[in-house]
Amino acid sequence: MRTDSLKITFLGTGTSQGVPVPACNCAVCQSPDAKDKRLRASVLIETNNRKLLIDAGPDFRYQMLRKKIMHLDAILLTHGHRDHTAGLDDLRSYNYFQQKPVPVFCESRVEETIRQEFFYAFKKTVYRGIPEFDIHLISDTPFEVFGIPVIPIRAMHWKLPVLGFRIGNFAYITDANYIAPQELEKINGIDVLVLNALRKQPHVSHFNLQEALSIIKTVTPRQAYLTHISHLMGFHAEVSKELPKNVALAYDQLSFCV
Repeated sequence: MRTDSLKITFLGTGTSQGVPVPACNCAVCQSPDAKDKRLRASVLIETNNRKLLIDAGPDFRYQMLRKKIMHLDAILLTHGHRDHTAGLDDLRSYNYFQQKPVPVFCESRVEETIRQEFFYAFKKTVYRGIPEFDIHLISDTPFEVFGIPVIPIRAMHWKLPVLGFRIGNFAYITDANYIAPQELEKINGIDVLVLNALRKQPHVSHFNLQEALSIIKTVTPRQAYLTHISHLMGFHAEVSKELPKNVALAYDQLSFCV
């Protein structure tokens, strides 16, 4: 089945603490610019009359309300850290209104984390109102979500293997600090690449700005967006002036079509 045009919406573009960071008085956290306000990283993909979400962090409930997302077909999880999974409990309302579990596509290690974090959802004695997950195990092998082809992109988040995803001419990779050359081949020359860039200084488990720009130069996408951004990156308006013409800082609620 072919993939129709994609509508992409950034629901959040921040790192694990978001921006502003609680109790932080730095200039970026105090910025009045809406583009310096970042919820935890997540992106909505709309195609073939389906709504697919990549990651569901602690801001999931507010993100769904803010964009008035009344229906959700599936969630793809990049990895099991809480800033990407903590919102799964709030699938309960979608379970109720859609009258079925929401399909969740993830690796086996991520399923194990979900079963630990949301243990109450998997007990033999079913408690009314618990979130219901229809877990589909995935790996490095391409798979389909309601007939929509998805190509996994393997990356490393320090010592943790994580997945990015390519759907059509769009690819999304977050929480990475290494992508092997054979994985980059899967996205070479893509139309739109979204890649994490935490800050300007080096970091043990995330690409910094220069590392992300180096990956983008290798892949040569038509357009690239940087996400999973911390307050240490600097002001959106100022950093944007430093970027190549085909690279931009993503910001919350940014939408575009591919």
